[in-house]
Amino acid sequence: MSTAVTAPGGYACSMTRPRALGAVPEDTAAKTHHRKDGKGFANPWASWKGMSGPQIGKAVLWGRLTGKFKVPDTTPPTVRVVEPTFLPSRETPQLRATWLGHACYYVEFPGGLRVLFDPVFEERSGPFSFMGPKRYTPAPCHVKDIPIIDVVVISHSHYDHLSYHTVMEIHRKHPNATFLVGLGLKKWFHGCGIENVEELDWWTDIDVTLSPSTGEKSVSNASTASAPSASAKGSDITARFSCLPCQHISARTPFDMGVTLWCSWSVVSGGKSVWFGGDTGYRAVPEVGKDEDDYGEAYVDLPRCPAFKQIGDLRGPFDLGLIPIGAYDPRYIMSSVHANPFDSVNIFVDTKCKKAMGIHWGTWVLTGEAVLEPPVLLKQAMKKKGLPETGVFDVCDIGESREFQG
Repeated sequence: MSTAVTAPGGYACSMTRPRALGAVPEDTAAKTHHRKDGKGFANPWASWKGMSGPQIGKAVLWGRLTGKFKVPDTTPPTVRVVEPTFLPSRETPQLRATWLGHACYYVEFPGGLRVLFDPVFEERSGPFSFMGPKRYTPAPCHVKDIPIIDVVVISHSHYDHLSYHTVMEIHRKHPNATFLVGLGLKKWFHGCGIENVEELDWWTDIDVTLSPSTGEKSVSNASTASAPSASAKGSDITARFSCLPCQHISARTPFDMGVTLWCSWSVVSGGKSVWFGGDTGYRAVPEVGKDEDDYGEAYVDLPRCPAFKQIGDLRGPFDLGLIPIGAYDPRYIMSSVHANPFDSVNIFVDTKCKKAMGIHWGTWVLTGEAVLEPPVLLKQAMKKKGLPETGVFDVCDIGESREFQG
């Protein structure tokens, strides 16, 4: 049972309680990603070899001091930024997705659902407005420019994916928007004065119904076990949101690493499905020679995160994947938490996405690769996998919208 609130456009939003409504792996009940002390979460796979914050900081600092790690050149032109165009109403003939920079995507589903993923519109990524990575490409728009936001999906707590100022602006401009987050993050939202938030564990789901309403609150007892689809204008808009695994970590301070859960997400609505990778690694790669291929013969036995194949087998296929392709250099430091394009293509195949767009690049300098390298390597990775270099897993301008047909 859940209390409904009025959504934008005169719709009341009601949700079922979080629980498994779709197929899950056999070992789900063991909750191996929960720490045994009950104080947070961990990556339960051999593909994870995490480094602590101090270890990463020390390695990066030493690399900078010795000249081994270079700061990428952000001199314009880099990634093209265009003013986005959003549909003026809920009428949507096709699945439509607009990249708003880094990991932020705005998705307009057939039938009317409007979902915003990992929104961050600030100039800097970090706890302070005066320090932290600064945008080398401007935000293509502001929260006030987005006409409808029904649901905001957050992958994890890192500052380039969860911004206090953006969240508060969304809450002011779209006070009835619902936030969906991983376990442990509801407390943060409540501390911000936001009550329209629900937290989920991996492999759990929520069915959301938007009903034409005069704005009065109501109560929903919906508990269907079949994936819903959106209906025509004037009728209910229905969707299923699923919290799914990824290989990453969370933290907002030096003292809360792994306290809240990191997630990927799927959304099914209007007969279309989207998988949002958020932020994830795929393998843990050792330090290799500068020109050595870490997918070469010497590294074929490196463990790969099994969660993505499980997602594809149990919840796929997906019409669209939003898959991270950037922030991966140096590999021996970043590979556990950030996929490079060769990893990304394997994730694309594992999750059974029909089409995909690259995210998690083109906005802030977070790592050492050249700012325009990710899309170049993406084409190479697709070719290496025997897949078309364009038209299947692509990138676009910041602010650009793409439509995806059936």
